[in-house]
Amino acid sequence: QVQLVESGGGLVQPGGSLRLSCAASGSMSSINSMGWYRQAPGKQREFVARTSTLGVIEYADSVKGRFTISRDALKTTVYLQMNNLKPEDTAVYYCNLVATGNYWGRGTQVTVSS
Repeated sequence: QVQLVESGGGLVQPGGSLRLSCAASGSMSSINSMGWYRQAPGKQREFVARTSTLGVIEYADSVKGRFTISRDALKTTVYLQMNNLKPEDTAVYYCNLVATGNYWGRGTQVTVSS
């Protein structure tokens, strides 16, 4: 079984920055990708960013140029650097890992408000 633990959420003013981390542990083989999704109140969960083991990186249009996804050398921790945050970025952010299964973390709250 795979466990994903997110950290780094919090309250930040518009224009501020946060860095989310997600550490994966457990029985993992053939990781295809790690990434981030988010869910705002009353809305469906949406894709934010993804990095594949082959090095392909994708972003949602709404975060391009502001968010940067990266992974550590061991490929078991994924980060999301979020700059120039906007109130519409407020959501619970979920880490996702795709391997032989599809795994999710419990989420971390990001609130952007003055």
